Amino acid sequence: MSEASVSVRLNPFKGLSGPEGAPVPWNRYGRILDARPVFTLDPLFHAGCYYVQDSSAMFVGHLFRKYAGKGPLKVLDLCAAPGGKTTDLAASLREMCGDDFLLVSNEVMKDRARILSDNVALWGDPAVMVTSADPAAFASFEGMFDVIVCDAPCSGEGMFRKDERARREWSPAVVDLCCARQKRILADVWPALADDGLMIYSTCTYEKSENDDNLRWAAGELSGEILPPEDEFGSYGVELTECGSLLRDGVVPGEGQWAGALRKTGGRRMRGSVVAAAQIIRDRLHPLRYGVNRGVGKAGKLIPDPDFALSLQYDNSYPAIDVDLHTALAYLHHDALRFPDAPRGFNLITYLGHPLGFVNNLGTRCNTLHPLSRRILMDI
Repeated sequence: MSEASVSVRLNPFKGLSGPEGAPVPWNRYGRILDARPVFTLDPLFHAGCYYVQDSSAMFVGHLFRKYAGKGPLKVLDLCAAPGGKTTDLAASLREMCGDDFLLVSNEVMKDRARILSDNVALWGDPAVMVTSADPAAFASFEGMFDVIVCDAPCSGEGMFRKDERARREWSPAVVDLCCARQKRILADVWPALADDGLMIYSTCTYEKSENDDNLRWAAGELSGEILPPEDEFGSYGVELTECGSLLRDGVVPGEGQWAGALRKTGGRRMRGSVVAAAQIIRDRLHPLRYGVNRGVGKAGKLIPDPDFALSLQYDNSYPAIDVDLHTALAYLHHDALRFPDAPRGFNLITYLGHPLGFVNNLGTRCNTLHPLSRRILMDI
């Protein structure tokens, strides 16, 4: 069994800074690396300048860019943790729609939703809303979403190369269980997709029953038209199946992935702006994250929100202290730091010009505003 590759996807709205590597054919910001660096010790990773994502998983973003159409767009990433597809969608939407889009990134498992929320914060796009709800909760938003991306839980055959647990837990019964669960998820969320809306369905398994058969089931039972796959990347090892595209580990550089798409026929389309849709969802689902919080008032002054530093809407409202690699890692490690020559009060710590977070400079010492949950724990 060949060794798994390592790839990243650069953030086009944070300067395209990050590791160098061979291009990913279906994502112009994807890079396949020669070796796996210690990402924890790269401040650019903590600044949200790139996301570590398997190159095969980036194929979903390719289908989105190919079929989604023009903005404004309201998009639901239904099974979104840890955030690879969400951050890919966010970058594509911002290029396609400017500020006029809403991306709801949902993860039903609470612990995984918190990880998703942190990764969305690092990426920095304020138009991404993070929710933690069962797929059935979205049925009440009838016709709201122009696009739904469903990277469904699956039997995981495409992850066997790097995931021993997936190999150990696989069985025909697991395949049957996953197939039934995937149908339920698709049926539960289907009402939320607008008439003529796009459904992108993907898994990381090679099982036909979980892939082609389920997409064909959705088209027939839920009323949709399958978009025939095209042989765009056959020379790179991407195989065509009856209803989608299959990437096999050992054939393509990344892990296993299957993806297909269909258009909804029938149903309704909810009218209204992106802002109005966001307000409806906020009232009903109480998201973990949405928009930009500049800070909170305390004792007559505004204490900046740590995530404001990472946001694409950060407006250079605080003095910046650009630090070297050692100091950047010390900041992320929550070591004691002193900046006697910097202005007193709140300052922004940057590395190579990229914001990492805030400190409150007291002169003799600094209080960090970097979240404890994101602190580097390893020896720097």
